[in-house]
Amino acid sequence: MRSAYSVLRFLRYAILTTQYAILRKMNILKFITAGSVDDGKSTLIGRLLYDTNSILDDQLEAIQKANRKNDDGTVDLAILTDGLKAEREQGITIDVAYKYFQTEKRKFIIADAPGHIQYTRNMVTGASNSDLIIILIDARKGVIEQTKRHSFIAKLLSLKQVLVCVNKMDMVDYEQAVFENIKTDYLQLAQKLELQHVDFIPVSALKGDNIVEESSRMPWYNGPTILEYLENIDFQDDNRSTWRFPVQWVIRPQTAELPDYRGYAGRVLGEGLKVGEEVLILPSGVKSSIKSIELDQKEFPYAENGQSVILHLADDVDISRGDFIVSAAKPTHLERSFEANISWFENKPLDTNQVYLLQNQTKTTKIKVPKILFKYDVNTQERTYDEEIRLNDIGRILVKAAEEIVFDLNRDFPENARAIIIDPRNNLTVGALTVEELV
Repeated sequence: MRSAYSVLRFLRYAILTTQYAILRKMNILKFITAGSVDDGKSTLIGRLLYDTNSILDDQLEAIQKANRKNDDGTVDLAILTDGLKAEREQGITIDVAYKYFQTEKRKFIIADAPGHIQYTRNMVTGASNSDLIIILIDARKGVIEQTKRHSFIAKLLSLKQVLVCVNKMDMVDYEQAVFENIKTDYLQLAQKLELQHVDFIPVSALKGDNIVEESSRMPWYNGPTILEYLENIDFQDDNRSTWRFPVQWVIRPQTAELPDYRGYAGRVLGEGLKVGEEVLILPSGVKSSIKSIELDQKEFPYAENGQSVILHLADDVDISRGDFIVSAAKPTHLERSFEANISWFENKPLDTNQVYLLQNQTKTTKIKVPKILFKYDVNTQERTYDEEIRLNDIGRILVKAAEEIVFDLNRDFPENARAIIIDPRNNLTVGALTVEELV
């Protein structure tokens, strides 16, 4: 028979496990919309927010006061995401606009990316933190240059899912043949880029067809609406079974109430972090094990991807901000040289003689880029050889760091293969990269 103390411990563990399960159910889907200018990205997002009743009263009032109308006299829902004055004046998206909404099934973070080639760097920024990309294609234009560019970026950033929405179906009389022809053309591009997970939905953001409600004007389509798709998409087919924990902050209060408290705060990348697991601290190479996992002043048996937690280790270890705690069974790379794909953000071209700063998670390191290996032609996906990487170019470079850097390869663990490049002369972010190969 269990003692009263054992029963209390069991009940406490059951309560904590239940609380943790509730936290797990608060699943968040981060996605980005991309497409060419006037493909209807902002209107699609506005429609999604409007039809799910996710617009506040003051936002509705602001839309009405803006007095921007569509050709049919309806309110222009794109105003919801056109936050900059220049965007409202020109009717285009310039910067990445973030919107948030939720349904009973899921919470969503939307990044509305610019469509113009001039703002490719903004699109890369928004896509780097997304799980899924919605690529809009104008039913009248089909697959064009920007479709190829955005699809190529999705491939480079290893986004988990591509949803192609053929928009403005109302402008082509909802013809199935138009949709099928675009689908065939895009599948050829997807095959060339080796995109693994691609789906298609015919929509009209202006009329609301297949956004939240099923369209009666396309009886030939029997798939989900965009909202149904987003609510039910599941990424559990990802076979990665390890994790990384970049340390953001060492918590050592040294107070009378907590004389021996030592915790390491950070955000979990990947899956599988659990109490009792043997860990490796990098770059020092010291081993320990996870004593406990703290979240909101409570202890839990494990932590999942994206959760911000405090780890307590079994040993007192010298750990600082910028260090990594990783699985000892599945460690990562610790190197000073590697090849990376880069997207360049700066008006001035990349300088192979300049010292830059590389920020990978919470660690900043001095680097040089001694060699430009090649650039990508985003239209043909072929390699080109040029002496310079300029604004909005995407290419492959060699990176040499002043000290060892903790990273994974993009094909193995994308979340820990991404970094930004900072110019120390003005503290501007001048590029973003993904680590592709060891040297």
